[in-house]
Amino acid sequence: MAHPLSGANLGTLAKVTGRSGLPSHMGAGAVIGLAALARWPFSTAEKLAIEAKLPALEEMPAPVFILGHWRSGTTHLYNIMCESGEWGFVPPVATGLPWDLFGLAKLFNPLLEKALPEHRYIDNIPVTPTSPQEDEIAIANMSEVSFYHGIYFPKNFAENVNRGLFFDGCSTAEIRSWRKQFGYFLRKLYLHQGEKPLLIKNPVYTARFAMLKEMFPDAKFIHIHRNPYDVFVSMRNFYSKLLKEFALQGYAHVDIDETILTVYERMMNDYLRDAEGVPADRLVELRYDELDAEPIKSVEQVYRRLSLPGFDDARPKFERYLASVATFKKNRFDYSDEAAAKVEARLKPFLERWGYERPGRKAEDVAGPDNNDEGAEEGASHGETAA
Repeated sequence: MAHPLSGANLGTLAKVTGRSGLPSHMGAGAVIGLAALARWPFSTAEKLAIEAKLPALEEMPAPVFILGHWRSGTTHLYNIMCESGEWGFVPPVATGLPWDLFGLAKLFNPLLEKALPEHRYIDNIPVTPTSPQEDEIAIANMSEVSFYHGIYFPKNFAENVNRGLFFDGCSTAEIRSWRKQFGYFLRKLYLHQGEKPLLIKNPVYTARFAMLKEMFPDAKFIHIHRNPYDVFVSMRNFYSKLLKEFALQGYAHVDIDETILTVYERMMNDYLRDAEGVPADRLVELRYDELDAEPIKSVEQVYRRLSLPGFDDARPKFERYLASVATFKKNRFDYSDEAAAKVEARLKPFLERWGYERPGRKAEDVAGPDNNDEGAEEGASHGETAA
């Protein structure tokens, strides 16, 4: 499969490499550059041709955003809700070729479908041409500000991650440019998805709650949270696998544990601050363990509290989807005292706020058929593997 950055435009590549350096893996870097160069006339032609057909953001139905730290169940909720058929969502082709969604993407879609990995790299969740995706990979192809640039260019890992999550060090012009490209992508996606209301899932936006409320005054939000102990060990797996697969530079210097703890702490504090005072019919808080135990009841709660139409009609579709993944193999892992102590030292306020306790040393089921965002192993440093 081609590197995800192969769908970027030349301007984005120039700015990102100018700040973070050229790829150490020159072969992969050359393929990415040549792909952008070859697509440039087609991408330019599409932008010129499609702009007049796109609605303004304020003319579109307000999106619904699924928020939550990575590995907290956001994908599972996203997959269930998209089964209704009433939402516009981000398909794989839109993440890989956001600049070419109405041109080259249609032409090469059969090849792109064959090139999709059988499963996600971070777990064993199947990937199909219609699997709902988060939009961050698409944004990384359109903007110099993206969390994924930390994964792709880890020479400047901390800088790129903090820029991509919190806009640290970004100029006013860079933030304005990100907003423009984000809006452009949503406008294209809305047209591509048959002008259905958009359901967008992206953990990054948990740190952008205030900006999303400003950009979309009528938007509604679902925030899902999960036991931080589970999130911590699962995120070790997340970073290890993504860096191994997609890093274009060396990453031995990256402190994964510190990154997880620092990002979680700052992201959740930002979210909780910005969520103060949001009306109950605009924001739903959901626990992953409740979604896992009673998915239909949890989804119904989301629909009712946000006054979203169509739950009763969609319920049989939700039930069929859940039955189809009921045999998905669960991952298992053991907690170490060292890992749990790190969580308790840094994330205690969130443990207390949401009433989470330290799991026992016994291997626990933490990922299963009702959890399409999960699947983890604590990591080789502790001699533990997923079973």
